[in-house]
Amino acid sequence: MRPWREGPGDRRSYHHGNLKEALIEAARRFIAERGIGGFTLVDAARLVGVTPAALYRHFRGREALLEEVAGRGFSDLAERLARALSGRGTPLERFTRMGEAYLAFAEEEPGYYAAIFEVRGHAALAPAADRPNPFDLLVEALRSTFPDGFDGVDPRFLALEVWALSHGIATLSAAGQLPKSGPDKYELLRAGVLALVHGAGGRGREKP
Repeated sequence: MRPWREGPGDRRSYHHGNLKEALIEAARRFIAERGIGGFTLVDAARLVGVTPAALYRHFRGREALLEEVAGRGFSDLAERLARALSGRGTPLERFTRMGEAYLAFAEEEPGYYAAIFEVRGHAALAPAADRPNPFDLLVEALRSTFPDGFDGVDPRFLALEVWALSHGIATLSAAGQLPKSGPDKYELLRAGVLALVHGAGGRGREKP
């Protein structure tokens, strides 16, 4: 693992009451570099320079620590999507930027991104009053971008399709499985989303 970066989460900061934050940062780094199963609580404790017993003051176990990482990632993703949705431009431009923000998050925060989709902790991912829900933001964006609707198709159903497409492209990109030549991942996502939303209006699908 790369050397610990100096800053708010460095290995000395737990002396100032920031052990919880240091552990969350350690877990995020381990997930990014080794995968969701690539570390133990002992590894996290060693990285921040404390005994494993000290971890239990903040987390009841490894799963609880992973749930906290997933929750932080969920909040970060929601904030990025909310900024894209509330930015300048036409509704279609803002909707497009949401897709770009999603792919950028997956690339820039692989630890958070993996935790969101791997951790089974429902409490960590439950919507909170002080943070938007990414799925709700996507539904809102679809409704504002395409006010005429989708020929009876529930926007929530279409939002799931858009999210699945986004997740698939992000996952393929991270694995190096996208074609080296041709459109980049952002262009692929834009084309795929437009095909979905325009196709929904033309296929006459029933409500799910």
